[in-house]
Amino acid sequence: MMGVRERKERERQDRERMIVDCARRIAEDEGWPAVTTRRLADEIEYSPPVLYGHFPEGRDGIVSAVALDGFRDFARVMQEATEGEAEGDRLAVFVEAYLRFAEENPATYEAMFSMRLGVRFADESTPSELREAFAVLVSAVGGEDAGNAGTRAEVFWSALHGMCVLTQGQRLSLDRDNRSARIEVLAGLFG
Repeated sequence: MMGVRERKERERQDRERMIVDCARRIAEDEGWPAVTTRRLADEIEYSPPVLYGHFPEGRDGIVSAVALDGFRDFARVMQEATEGEAEGDRLAVFVEAYLRFAEENPATYEAMFSMRLGVRFADESTPSELREAFAVLVSAVGGEDAGNAGTRAEVFWSALHGMCVLTQGQRLSLDRDNRSARIEVLAGLFG
């Protein structure tokens, strides 16, 4: 039988999950400017102090929570996309899956990689979600060379992020053949 303390903790986690899911949904549908603590409070039918009880940093804390969710999803999606792929095709499949993730989750991608977060990258305090997502990048470019793997992953990630931002900003050709050619070139550089 569940005790009162366990039930209250489960309810707290459920409320927090509801806040994060609602913020992510609004951001994906309407963009981040539409995500305010007042709007979230109205949507989930709790008062703003309840939101601040979960996220004392307010909206910034909620954006960080959405980003961490995004990193968990990203790691899962990338692993699923490349699972069972032949070594020669794996990197191109990874690039395609990365670009698709950014296209299908633009607000989450923005939170993950462009907005200010209350978490640090490449630090002792880096959350496990970020570490696991980066490990997926390292694995994609071949983590055999331990001394160079992290740097190769950072350069690869930078190129992928640039492709995403330039595509979203319509600075690159949206032609499917050009996209395929860019994917092949990038995969060839790191394969």
